[in-house]
Amino acid sequence: MKNKKLFRNSIKGLLVCLFAASFIQPCIGKQTKKSSHLLNLTQYVNPYIGTAGHGHAFLGANVPFGLVQLGPNNYTRGWDWCSGYHYSDSIVTGFGHMHLSGTGIGDLGDISLMPAIGQVTTKQSAPEQYLSGLGSLYHHATEKVRPGYYAVHLDRYNVNVELTATQRCGFHKYTFPASSDAKVVINLESGIGWDNPMETYITSETDSTISGYRFSKGWANDQRIYFHATFSKPFKNFIVSDTTALKPGRTLKARRAYGVASFSTKANEVIMVKVAISPVSIENAKANMKAELAGWNFKQTISKADEAWNRELNKVVIKADDATRMRTFYTALYHTMIAPSLFCDVNKDYRGADKNTHKNATFTNYTTFSLWDTYRAAHPLFTILQPERSADFVNTMLAIYQQQGELPVWHLMGNETYCMVGCPAVTVIADAYLKGLKGIDKKLAYEAMKKTMMQDGRGLKYVKQYGYIPADSTVESVAMGLEYAIADWSLGQVAKREAFTEDYNYFDKRGKYYRNYFDAQTGFARGRVNDNTWRTPFNPFSSIHRQNDYTEGNGWQYTWLVPQNVEGLIGLYGGEKAFTKKLDSLFIAKGDLGAEASPDISGLIGQYAHGNEPSHHITYMYAYVGQPWKTADKVREIMNTLYADKFDGLCGNEDVGQMSAWYVFSAMGFYPVNPSNGCFVFGSPVINNATISVGNNKTFTLNVINNSSANRYIQRMTLNGKTYSKSYIQYKDIMNGGKLVIEMGAKPSSWGTAPADRPRSEM
Repeated sequence: MKNKKLFRNSIKGLLVCLFAASFIQPCIGKQTKKSSHLLNLTQYVNPYIGTAGHGHAFLGANVPFGLVQLGPNNYTRGWDWCSGYHYSDSIVTGFGHMHLSGTGIGDLGDISLMPAIGQVTTKQSAPEQYLSGLGSLYHHATEKVRPGYYAVHLDRYNVNVELTATQRCGFHKYTFPASSDAKVVINLESGIGWDNPMETYITSETDSTISGYRFSKGWANDQRIYFHATFSKPFKNFIVSDTTALKPGRTLKARRAYGVASFSTKANEVIMVKVAISPVSIENAKANMKAELAGWNFKQTISKADEAWNRELNKVVIKADDATRMRTFYTALYHTMIAPSLFCDVNKDYRGADKNTHKNATFTNYTTFSLWDTYRAAHPLFTILQPERSADFVNTMLAIYQQQGELPVWHLMGNETYCMVGCPAVTVIADAYLKGLKGIDKKLAYEAMKKTMMQDGRGLKYVKQYGYIPADSTVESVAMGLEYAIADWSLGQVAKREAFTEDYNYFDKRGKYYRNYFDAQTGFARGRVNDNTWRTPFNPFSSIHRQNDYTEGNGWQYTWLVPQNVEGLIGLYGGEKAFTKKLDSLFIAKGDLGAEASPDISGLIGQYAHGNEPSHHITYMYAYVGQPWKTADKVREIMNTLYADKFDGLCGNEDVGQMSAWYVFSAMGFYPVNPSNGCFVFGSPVINNATISVGNNKTFTLNVINNSSANRYIQRMTLNGKTYSKSYIQYKDIMNGGKLVIEMGAKPSSWGTAPADRPRSEM
């Protein structure tokens, strides 16, 4: 692939890369105090992880769950530039205020600023003709990056750029050379990937303030973002352009508007720019700036961003044997908190899925819900570390339901993209409901889940009619049907909790419809045309992206997508022995995926694909057959070979935090196989100690004894001083606080093997 070639070429700059890495974190060896109560954990975050290869990770300045992700935009050269930045690149076109992290589709990049010197052309140019546009070469040796801060030198203009952010504001610091022709270009044309401007507006309100908006069409079909920018120095001149010509006046509405603020500068003169954004209006953007960034103290803003990250990272304080493990862990935790991102103003106004402005909401509205990915582990992690935010995530989904008539599938900037399959929002809401998260309207939640699952669209009419989705009626029928079964089972559990017996029986039955895709003769989940006919020909290795019965996968990978009823899947194989044999074979099976397979099928161990989310729970299924040592072997292999403290340290897309959430859980030694039953299955912790803040001034501590690369098998446990033999732990036990002690050894033990100690669907 072209992108792989680009990455290989970037390895030539390895020495430069290592030099750049020295800017990431000083004092890596010890957890110094940031304040009287916070450890300096941002020192262990390496934001470069996942910016090469296929990681698609965001690089830039932001705060946890913030609306603003301010960072460099490269030219979009293909799939690996979905976040706007790829480590193999060397040309920056501007610094945009909104980015995605780890997605497989590119969008955003809105409201791009670029400092410049001399004559520039206000229009997009091709990468090979960057000198005819705004682009500048840069070198990684001049990049400095840490949570909440990014800096780089622009070679073409000899300008140093520094960036930091608040929740809704980007803060730019440009250090110019001596020039009578210094500029800051406000670019409302450029976006990332599939994004295209539809209408843009810019106006200079005074000689130091600019406002406007950008309406665009891309993955988000109707995205609208407003901005207000204030400069620390008055302009010498301000002009506008629509890419074809300069326009008279200081205001322009056009499809592709630019503004150019000009200055005379002395050597090393600093010009700062504050940019506030809003999904609602220019006036709200101004209010956001007044509330979050009223002054001009750039250093203090960096410090506050660092403190915001440390406050969240300190919710899990770990100890590990080496700095590499610390960086891998805390970068993963950092990646889980880039999104969902705020999508409301300081006054709680937001733009809804109905395209209307909703004022003074009673909850905090969010966006960027990559639910097909994140329902598996990221959202269960949030219920532990971010219960209040989790409630607002749910409240946002319920508002979306009220506005568009169904729960979100993949929501972005107030738009339903219908990306991926299933109804994962149902599983997220059911999990929050069953865990008793406060601040959720339970009646509305149940209504939303039930109505969404009783629709006819996206194959659900076939689920209701036949119990399966015919393969000749719907693309990706098996993946879609298996995902629906997970959501149905989750809804059934809520019905059971509320004693809605008829609903429970109905949705619990639908939760077992995975059986209708299982072919006992081949031992795989596969597409069926009718009650008596399977789709043929059938090859469990083959994958044709978005054209066959699976979503970014094949029969080997999707057969295991039954996290809600593993014991039922065991029964389909005729018992534990046959199930275990098949599961063992997954990790050694070799076959050709085919030329048309999705690039998301990555991180392969046999046919297990860790680079794609439907595989994430599979290694933990050994616990259900009393063989936890096999889980230990596999999760250690994955953590040690498919995650790394380097630029291409992820084996697939970050996927908006899910890839990293798997690591955070697995490093601590447990994982939510079933994402909505509150059960976390043990694996093999690679850290030595963890203190998890679980709210109400309580902590859950994990102490791992005799841990090493050889000692990867759990020997015994105690929970609050009492022997604990179960191969899982429940959410309530974690949230109650306490102390779990795990003793490790070099050989498998009898711990967790007894039938009574194994996890099951209904806990």
